[in-house]
Amino acid sequence: MTDLAIRFDDIQAAAGRLAGQTLKTPVRQSRQADERTGAQLFFKCENFQRMGAFKFRGAYNALAQFAPEQRKAGVIAFSSGNHAQAIALSGRLLGIPSVIVMPKDAPPAKLAATRGYQQGQKGSEVVLYDRYTEDREAIGQRIARERGMTLIPPYDHPHVMAGQGTAALELIKETGPLDALLVCVGGGGLISGCAVAAVHLAPGIAVHGVEPEAGNDTQQSLAAGRIVRIETPKTIADGAQTQASGQLTFPVIQRHVKSILTVSDTQLVATMRFFAERMKMVVEPTGCLAAAAVLEGAIDLRGQRVGIIVSGGNVDLPAYAGMIGG
Repeated sequence: MTDLAIRFDDIQAAAGRLAGQTLKTPVRQSRQADERTGAQLFFKCENFQRMGAFKFRGAYNALAQFAPEQRKAGVIAFSSGNHAQAIALSGRLLGIPSVIVMPKDAPPAKLAATRGYQQGQKGSEVVLYDRYTEDREAIGQRIARERGMTLIPPYDHPHVMAGQGTAALELIKETGPLDALLVCVGGGGLISGCAVAAVHLAPGIAVHGVEPEAGNDTQQSLAAGRIVRIETPKTIADGAQTQASGQLTFPVIQRHVKSILTVSDTQLVATMRFFAERMKMVVEPTGCLAAAAVLEGAIDLRGQRVGIIVSGGNVDLPAYAGMIGG
């Protein structure tokens, strides 16, 4: 596996850096979910992670490895919200100024939280762009050049990927071997890290990714054997509004992921409602992707022990109330 961007050793090293910084998020079960699916489901609840999502794992792991000159110059990142908050919080904890490029239509709660984490950090700011007409990567690279900052992308970076993989490391260490693991897919940072951890800890496990129907670029890419780029998808799963898998994440997905499934926005709303009513949890639409595939019948896992990564809970509350109450 030396040709891949990360190895299991990288995930173990990341776990060491994250010790005392990340929260060991709970693994929850639901009798209703098990009865409904005929499987034994284990939900790894990253909606209870610091800043409300798994993204803190990768962001902190990356920034913790900055050299002194990088720390002084600062970090720049582009994100729809959760990576933004993760970089802003990690930068605050490590004393590193941060500039975050965010879409102007990002959920207001994510914008407010990002600015809140930056408060008092000299040199930190949020730069807004139009996700449908502007290129966030180009904006990030330009600012990085102009200010001498280090660009940390939301998924296509080995330190980010390794940090995200610690979620599956914790899950499987707590539950023991699993038959299957389901993970949401945007650019592939979470699923690539989790897949490397899972296949090492539970040989024979089947790792499945889940995308929104409107944004199935990774599903298309696996079928084509190459990275397929699409238009920015229109979906309530704002964390999965990516156009393509990463150059580093896709080879890991090709090697270790059995399939990519898709679910509709309607199925995401039904899963949000299930989490709220049955498990008393607020989960954002993107965070529901993996669970929706199982609960809404996109895959049959009867008789299996199944891990599900619930990736985050950062959602604008008025929008959330409208979705689950509609």
